[in-house]
Amino acid sequence: MNFITRFFLTLSIISSVAYTLDFKQTEIIRLKKDEQKKFLVKYQEFIKLFELRWTLYKNGGLIIHRSYDKIISQNILYKRYKNNSFRLKLKSSKSSNRNEAYLLVKFEEFDFKTDEAVLKLFLYDNEGDVSLKEIKHK
Repeated sequence: MNFITRFFLTLSIISSVAYTLDFKQTEIIRLKKDEQKKFLVKYQEFIKLFELRWTLYKNGGLIIHRSYDKIISQNILYKRYKNNSFRLKLKSSKSSNRNEAYLLVKFEEFDFKTDEAVLKLFLYDNEGDVSLKEIKHK
């Protein structure tokens, strides 16, 4: 390899390590079909509700239904592909700041013995004012 190629390769490795994200909180959740998990997202004077459930696992794809701040969405996540996660911006903002607080939901695996999907939640909050708390069902 010539010098320029080695230089850019080294630079890209250093920058990827330097920008590794520190997640404030991680949660592993196991969900059965149509089982719903609810989380309270708190920051400043705001309290918002995040709800998550799945309805179908077929051909390696998990159909996720989610609601945050009364906005309903659907995602299809695949464990073996790049689309194994989705990112949810937690604060509304007019700027496109890359350091804004968000929640990353990643499809880890599907347990065929228990028919449960295993998801991992990552809370990124550079400012440190967002909290995520699961609402336990009685």
